[in-house]
Amino acid sequence: MTSLRWALADGWSVTRRDLIHWRNQPMTAVFGIAFPIMITLVFGYLFGGAVRVPDGADYFAFLMPGMYGMTMLFGLSATMTAVATDAARGVTDRFRSLPMASSAVLTGRAVADLLHSALVLAGLLACGLAVGWRPATAGGALGAVGLLLLLRFSLLWAGVYLGLLTREPGATVAVQALEFPVGFLSNAFVAPGTMPGWLGTIAEWNPLSSTVAAARQLFGNPGWGGGSWAAQHAVLMAVLWPLAITAVFFTLSVRRYRRLDR
Repeated sequence: MTSLRWALADGWSVTRRDLIHWRNQPMTAVFGIAFPIMITLVFGYLFGGAVRVPDGADYFAFLMPGMYGMTMLFGLSATMTAVATDAARGVTDRFRSLPMASSAVLTGRAVADLLHSALVLAGLLACGLAVGWRPATAGGALGAVGLLLLLRFSLLWAGVYLGLLTREPGATVAVQALEFPVGFLSNAFVAPGTMPGWLGTIAEWNPLSSTVAAARQLFGNPGWGGGSWAAQHAVLMAVLWPLAITAVFFTLSVRRYRRLDR
């Protein structure tokens, strides 16, 4: 129990370090909240009239769950940038030289990024409510938000691993370039059934598609459906995919962190 309390205290110290950065550099947090809102408004008001929404529903009712999922995906590069920057500047090595729990650096970063993502998601939810989007039930909305943050939690471990692997902030550009095709190769904006057969299959089995489809179902918003097993069991897959991603990248992150000096 003493070791656990030590690890939790050290992890909170690392988390608090990042929170202090937000206080000292508030524009970073403000831009992180404002950017997805801006993209949502662009899609909704500029492109919304050209998209055929299932069941003739309002476009924002269809768009918002997709934007919530995309925002969780785009957080991957932000985590990678922060981890790679600390590694490149020697901050991570300094932490490793201190008498602190070895898990604190990774768990502290994970908690800080999850808190930031929750703040960004809250801002985007407020934007959705402002433009007329509404969830069907409060319970369903809480479940959908939980699945969205679960996806973000799994992807932040991917970001931690990639940041430790490259240790170079400039490599983030490559990951940012991949976020867009991965995000658009999903059911967030278009129906996988409209894609070529093999491409539609990949889109339906995309972890982002499972979370977005589950969020639409729990929010009570219109969606595309689909004939694949993953599409018909979206809520289950929205739990299984993040758990699998977390198991893989958490293990890789811990292993990479322990071998930084090799």
